[in-house]
This record gives sequence, C-alpha cells and structure tokens, in this order.
Amino acid sequence: MLIYLICSLSAYLFSRIEQYALSGFVLILAAVYLYIKEYGYSKSLVNLRGIFSLAFVGGEGLSAMKLSYLAKPWNIITWLCISLAFICFYAVFNILKEYGGNPYINSERVLEKSNENRMYACVIIIALVSAVAFNIEAIILGFIPFFERGVPHAYSYFHISGVHYFTVSCVLIPALSIIYLHEEGKLDAVKLVFLSLANIIAIIIPILCVSRFQFMFAVLLAFITFLILKREKIKPIYSIMLIVVIVPVYLLLSVLRSHDVEYLNGIFEMKYKFPIYISQPYIYIANNYDNLDTLINELPNHSLGMKGLFPLWALTGLKFVYPKLVDFPIFVNKTELTTVTLFYDAFYDFGIIGVGVFSAILGAVSYMFEKWIRSTKHAAFYMIYAQFFIYMALSFFTTWFSNPATWFYFIVTVAIFFICEQKGKQVFRK
Repeated sequence: MLIYLICSLSAYLFSRIEQYALSGFVLILAAVYLYIKEYGYSKSLVNLRGIFSLAFVGGEGLSAMKLSYLAKPWNIITWLCISLAFICFYAVFNILKEYGGNPYINSERVLEKSNENRMYACVIIIALVSAVAFNIEAIILGFIPFFERGVPHAYSYFHISGVHYFTVSCVLIPALSIIYLHEEGKLDAVKLVFLSLANIIAIIIPILCVSRFQFMFAVLLAFITFLILKREKIKPIYSIMLIVVIVPVYLLLSVLRSHDVEYLNGIFEMKYKFPIYISQPYIYIANNYDNLDTLINELPNHSLGMKGLFPLWALTGLKFVYPKLVDFPIFVNKTELTTVTLFYDAFYDFGIIGVGVFSAILGAVSYMFEKWIRSTKHAAFYMIYAQFFIYMALSFFTTWFSNPATWFYFIVTVAIFFICEQKGKQVFRK
C-alpha cells in the first residue's frame, strides 16, 4: 500500500504542474506492481485483490494522462475519492488476512457433487427461456438490432422491462456448461447436441442484440470459470484463444452498431490521431473517471442510498409505481459517454464516506470469496466468484452493483446452486 500512496501523491503533484503523462505513468506502474505482488501471494492469475488493483489503479493512470480534450484537471475531492476507494479495499483485505488467516492457502478441495441431470436441465431451461424472451421482445418491438442499419443506438431500444433480464440470462450458459462437462465427463450424442444448441443460443442472442458487453460477459464468465477449475494448469494458449474469440466479434458488433470511425472520433475528441482500436478502449476506460469528477463538481445533493438501491426498485417493479424512486439525473461530461466507474453511485448516495464504506465492503467480500473458493464449495460457487471477478476487472467501467442485471445473474446462479446440490462429496487432494 505504501507504494500506491507514494505513486498516488506523485501522480497528484505531476498533475498540478500539468505533467499528465508522468502522472498517469506512475499510477500504471503502481497497478502493474500491485498485481504482480498479489500474484506472488496467491500463485494464481485469478485473484480479486490483484485484478482490482490492476484494473482500477491502471484505469486511473490512463485517465490521468488526459489524452482527450474532454479530460479536465480533477477536483481534489476526486483524487481523494479514487485513492480512498483503493486504500479501503486493500486495507480491509489486509486486516482480515491478518486476523482471519491467509485466504490463499489451499486446503483439500472438496467439491460437493452436483446432480448432473439437474444441471443439464438448468442449461436447457435457461436457453429456452432466453430464446422465448428474445422472440417476445423482437415481436413486440418489431425489430432486431443486428438487422438495423444507420441507427447507432438500436441496441438501447431493444428492451422490454422485466423481459430483457430473461433474454440476456443466456450469458450464464457457457460457464454452466463448462462446470457440467467438468463433472459429467463424457456425454451421449443427444445431450451433446442439445448442449451445443444451448451454447449457440447463448452466443447468438448477444450478437443479434448487438450487445458487445453481453457477448464479452458470456465468454469471460466461461473463461474465468474454466481457469478456476484448471487453477494448477493455466496455459498461455488459453488467453490467446480468448483474444481470438472476442476481438473479431467485438469489431463486428461495433460495425453493426453503425458506429463508424468518424462518428466515434467526433465523440472521443482525442488530442492525438490514434487508430480507433487504441482511442476507443482508451476513452472507454479513461472517461469514466472524468465522469466521476463531473459528478463531484456538479452534484447538488446526495441521494442518501436511493440511487444505489436502484436494483431493488427495478426488480420489485416499484420504479413503475413510484417513478421518483429512480428520478436521478446522471452527471457526465458528454451525453454519449455514460460509463462512470464502480464508485459513482456510492458518491452519489453518501459522498466520500459512501465511497470508503462501499470499498471496504468489497474488500471484505473479496477476502471471503478468496477463502471460500479454496475450500469446500459447490462448483456452482465458481460462477458466483467468476461474476464478481469480472466486476472487479471492469471496476473502471460502471456501477455494477447498482445494476439490476448483476443481481439477476447472482439470483439465477444461487438458484442453480440449490437446485443442483446433493449430498455426497468428491475429495480432490492438492
């Protein structure tokens, strides 16, 4: 943590004298150092504190470089909030590690044997429900985003409240299939055919919705789940395969969204003429911190928890009964760029105190998850851990835990856990 404090203070001082490249560079170095250090502790590429350090601090570093004209010098409160978010997360994890024991110590891995037939049934049911929900949305709305041209935000309009959660639930299928195949082993021809069809549905629906995130989430969730199952046998080829799958489809979906290079460059307002494959990822990371700064500068009053409870208002339907429950303006520096970092709503609700408390909670949950993932747990827990890992890896992006879809995925995964649980254990000694 001392390294981060030194680098954070250095970055702040460099920014005050407008040496933005140096300001960002020292933070990126800190992020890489923290991840490598955590890898040394955990002996695993998949660990929550390491990936949060790399993603959140690294994202801060990229943003601090201010390569876009949209980026303005941050308020001192913004610097304090970002630093506090990392410090509270890291410190709580350390405190629990001190008093609760090293979470990275591998004990006997005792996998509670799943009911494979029920798990297979869950895969098929989710695929059917998702396909039906997608068709309902397509029929009622009268279009499919994949086939729309010249409408940059068609995917945003392809949404029926309540139904869309079931449409995108297909993203859980590939990860669940990997767990099923790991436990079941060989499949008969009929099961293999239907399992393959379910996974085709899981991939084709995000593509038809032109949803880059849902596609990436499905692939990443399956990939992280696979890495957890193969914790001792991770090979570089796995990462290469991931890139080969994601990048072409991501580029295809960008084209299908009618987002041409000229349109995107007009939004990004980059100071230098970078290729779009550099400027787009950069702005999708960096501008989120600038949006947090915009919130801090412009927010007139805190929402005292109401903003962060949006998933409750959405999933219960209360937002339709009392629209004022969700009537909170978003403060961003450009209308088209609305992603805001993990801690945006925490500040919206309770200011800098909210950021610190929320980050401390995430640190505690991360510690417990690291401990549980290495001890006696049902394999379905791997999917819960993998989801949490993705949200930490994309902590620079948006307020994941204020998103109803996040909690919907957690609820479905927990339901699968209880449906598939049965007595009897298989013990695998490390």
